[in-house]
Amino acid sequence: MLRVLVVDDDFMVAKLHSRQVAATEDCAVVGVAHTGADALRAAERLRPDLLLLDVYLPDMDGISVLRELRAAEERALASGPGTDALFITAARDGATVRSALRAGAHHYLLKPFHQAALREQLRHVAAARSRLGTLEVARQEDVDQLFGTRPPGSRELPKGLAAHTAELVERTLRDHPAGLSAAECAGAGALSRVSARRYLEFFAETGRVQVALRYGGTGRPERRYTWVA
Repeated sequence: MLRVLVVDDDFMVAKLHSRQVAATEDCAVVGVAHTGADALRAAERLRPDLLLLDVYLPDMDGISVLRELRAAEERALASGPGTDALFITAARDGATVRSALRAGAHHYLLKPFHQAALREQLRHVAAARSRLGTLEVARQEDVDQLFGTRPPGSRELPKGLAAHTAELVERTLRDHPAGLSAAECAGAGALSRVSARRYLEFFAETGRVQVALRYGGTGRPERRYTWVA
């Protein structure tokens, strides 16, 4: 379970982010803070896995919050994975983005954003923490995934593909862990076979879906898709 502390000075925005976290599988909100000082106190008390952190706070900026959090972890000589930070903010200037990266932010989402983008980042943080927790000897692919600035498949949808249909195909595959053919996915998601195949191939290209060939009675191979992200 990914334990999340939501930090935003706007009470309604914080409530919205909290609902989005709670709606994501294996994620839970453990606290909400509306100032930098409250965020630091809550982080010390609750030890969350992740901060959802705005840059603009009334008493100090979110980057300073993250720097103080990192300094506190170093002073405590913490041996655990510590707390990750995902910025969700309207701050678009390059200097702020660079500062967030240098402070150790996991990622940086610009408001407004699609709910699917937040869910993807939450899953990526959870997967990275799980991988780090069991990692003894790293392979290059482990390092590439852990240090990548974006998770596989997080790029924009290409022209002609819709976010709500992509989410439908994703949910359909997640509900069938043994994998589906394009025809089976189309039937389960009430889509045309051509449409389902387009989304499945996009997910395969971006590393979120694994493709395997299965030979049936006709001798012709069938492509089967399994969600792996």
